[in-house]
Amino acid sequence: MIPLSTKMRPDNLDEFVGQTHFMYQGSLLYNAIKNKTFDSAIFFGPSGTGKTTLARIVAKEMDADFIEINASTTGTKELKEIIENAKTRFFGLQKETTYVYVDEFHRWNKLQQDSLLKALEEGVIRFIGSTTENPYFAVNNAVISRVRNIYEFRRLTTDEILGLLKRTLEDSLKGFGGLNVSYDKEALRILADMSSGDARVALDTLGFIVDNLSEGTKLDEKIVGEAMQRQTTFYDRSEDKYNLLSALQKSVRGSDPDAAVHYLARLLEGGGDIQMIGRRLLVMASEDVGMAYPSAITIVNACVQAALMVGLPEAQINLAQAVVLMASCPKSNASNMALAKAQADLQTKKIDDVPPHLKDAHYSGASKRGHGIGYKFPHAYGGYVPQQYLPDNLYKEGVRYYEPTENGSESSFKKYLEELKRIDERNHKG
Repeated sequence: MIPLSTKMRPDNLDEFVGQTHFMYQGSLLYNAIKNKTFDSAIFFGPSGTGKTTLARIVAKEMDADFIEINASTTGTKELKEIIENAKTRFFGLQKETTYVYVDEFHRWNKLQQDSLLKALEEGVIRFIGSTTENPYFAVNNAVISRVRNIYEFRRLTTDEILGLLKRTLEDSLKGFGGLNVSYDKEALRILADMSSGDARVALDTLGFIVDNLSEGTKLDEKIVGEAMQRQTTFYDRSEDKYNLLSALQKSVRGSDPDAAVHYLARLLEGGGDIQMIGRRLLVMASEDVGMAYPSAITIVNACVQAALMVGLPEAQINLAQAVVLMASCPKSNASNMALAKAQADLQTKKIDDVPPHLKDAHYSGASKRGHGIGYKFPHAYGGYVPQQYLPDNLYKEGVRYYEPTENGSESSFKKYLEELKRIDERNHKG
């Protein structure tokens, strides 16, 4: 049986959903595909966000030979055969370029990835690689330098997935339009929300529900929860999750580990997913704990990554550690407030230029423009030397954005900075 997510793949660009930060009517990528000037690209991002779908649309719009392979099942030998056949088409009578789409491209080792280089340079093939890994770490630099663009795919919004689900229920050709499925609008929204931005999960879950829905039964919240094997109480009202996340953060900020764990438990019991909770925890580590305990961001990030790897239900142990740690450690928002003050100045003041001695001096002719002249390298002075860093007008005003607290580790940073300030004052008095 063909999965519903496969059957519902769009056939053209105008049906493609999501990725509006680079794919919209009139965008450079949209025009490149329509004008048949699309070259090579790497698509990266989470599963179910449209990477394979867009690659197939590109191939269809380009009217070119299209070969789709998966790096986990295709080796160097098969790739060389594909390239040889592509050479025949490119240098032969057809004069055709072949588009090669490699799914899970990050699974190939350096040697396998480098097998593409010559064919890419000669124009024998046009390459589209998709990966869930960051290509700047998972893909060889030699390949990246030969690929025109790298596009980051983001998780679909709840509204975008909701639109896909409604289209599926109304589409008589590929979807369930001919079945007149009775459904509760809120239940459909809950399904979209619980899919965590993954269109494949949303559509295949809908397919499972409709295929096994008893005659005369309405698709409601209870059925969605049964299909997803998760409680839906968390999604009864759209504001619930934001109220619980807010209560969690304020409890951590208020150093109440009992209340913080309580709200974490409600989030988990209600069906909150790891990524949503994890994102908020990472923000809290910098926004609320900050410099009072600088290691918090590292530990919390490790806990969130561990939770993602372990998965529920055990992941809740990792999340609980992160929450209790932050609720129980010293707090400071001084670094966040420093940034806010600096941004406020940028919006309300006319700021002078970067001082000449701080400007980039690593290019020919920089010294003629006065760039870098007079700059004192702190390491050559034992780690610190009095020197102006702020723009002239802010320096003359004696602007201070960062005001460290006495909390936790920040107290030691405060003492260090105060000592440097005293050195500056002595130097200024001369």
